[in-house]
Amino acid sequence: MNADRSYAELCEGIIRLLRDERKRRKLSKYVVEQRAGVSQQMVGYVERGLRKPSLETALRMAEGVGVDLADIIKQARKATPKRNKK
Repeated sequence: MNADRSYAELCEGIIRLLRDERKRRKLSKYVVEQRAGVSQQMVGYVERGLRKPSLETALRMAEGVGVDLADIIKQARKATPKRNKK
């Protein structure tokens, strides 16, 4: 289903942007863990695509990185190719 693929690509984009921003700010997974209350292991699993984060986990990770998740979602939506609805 195209919608499923679009949402999967959007989710991957959101996580990629969070990871890139964490690295750009030179924050370790440990720092994100301490700021957000999400384990280093979970941060790693999410960043590598081994786990899909809940909304709460994504919000916590964004807070730990110091960004607004809504802004990250907007950026990811702009970068995700639109698919024709059928």
